[in-house]
Amino acid sequence: MAAAGEELTISGYIVHHLTNLTYGKLPAGFERHAVDGGTEVVPEGGIWTIAHGGAEASAMGFNAIHVDSMLWSVGLGLVFCFLFRSVAKKAESGVPSGMVNLFEMIVEFVDSTVKDTFHGHNKLIAPLALTIFVWVFMMNFMDIIPVDLIPHTLELLGVPYQKVVPSTDPNITMGMALGIFILMLYYSIKVKGFGFVKELTMNPFNHFMFIPVNLFMEVVGLLAKPFSLGLRLFGNMYAGEMIFILIAALFSAGIAWMVPAGMLQIGWAIFHILVITLQAFIFMVLTIVYLSMAHEDH
Repeated sequence: MAAAGEELTISGYIVHHLTNLTYGKLPAGFERHAVDGGTEVVPEGGIWTIAHGGAEASAMGFNAIHVDSMLWSVGLGLVFCFLFRSVAKKAESGVPSGMVNLFEMIVEFVDSTVKDTFHGHNKLIAPLALTIFVWVFMMNFMDIIPVDLIPHTLELLGVPYQKVVPSTDPNITMGMALGIFILMLYYSIKVKGFGFVKELTMNPFNHFMFIPVNLFMEVVGLLAKPFSLGLRLFGNMYAGEMIFILIAALFSAGIAWMVPAGMLQIGWAIFHILVITLQAFIFMVLTIVYLSMAHEDH
C-alpha cells in the first residue's frame, strides 16, 4: 500500500505507515508536487490543508495537528468513559459477573497499587491512575490490529495517511507527560509551599554556596521525569509498531514467505499483548510515584 504518487517499495511502505495524517498551514511560496508530476506554488498568505507527504508536514511547522492521533486518542477516551459508566450503572451488591467482574478486578488492582505506592492523601490519585492505565492500554491495544486493515480501508475512501496507534506519536505521549508534570508542580507548591524552593536549592548540599549546583541538579532531575515518562512509552510502542510493519512487509517477498510471516505476525502479536499491558502499568506506576514525591513534605 502506498499513497498517491509513491512507488510501492519496502521503504515507501514503511514511510507511508509511519506518516501521520497532518493538518496545518503551508507557507506562501511552498511548492507542492502534484500526482501528475507538476508543481503548485502556495499563494500568498498560505493555505490550511492536509499534508501529502513528510515534506509538507515539516513545512507546516509547530501549528500542524496530527489529526489521526487526536481523533483516535479522544475517541478511545470516550469509549473508556462510556464502558466504565455503563458498567457502573449495572453494578449491584452481590457476586459480579461478566464485564462487571472484569472491571471490578481492574479497579481493585489499580486501587491496591495506589495504596501501596502513594503515601499522601489525595482523592484524585486513584481515579487518575485508573484513567491512565485503561486509556494508555486501549491506545496501545490498537497496535494489535493488522497494520494494513484500517489505513488501507480509509485510503480507499480518500484518506492518504492513517496511524491508528496514538501512543506511537510523541505528541500524544509527551502531552500526557506534560499534564502529569503540571500536577507535580501544582502539588509540590500546594503541599510544600516555600519548602519546594528549599528542596530545589538546598539539596543535596545543605549550604548556601552550593545553591547554583543544587538548583542545576534538581531542575535537571525534575525535568527528566516527564521526558522519561513520555519518551519511554513512545519508544517502546514505536519499536513494536515498526516490527509489525517489517513483518507485514515480508508478505510481499513471495509465496515462500507467506507462512513464516504469518507465524511471526501471530507470535509477535501474542508477545506484544504483554508489552502493551506492561507499558500502561509502568506509565501508571511512575505517575503515582512522581505525584507521591510531590506530596512528601520533609
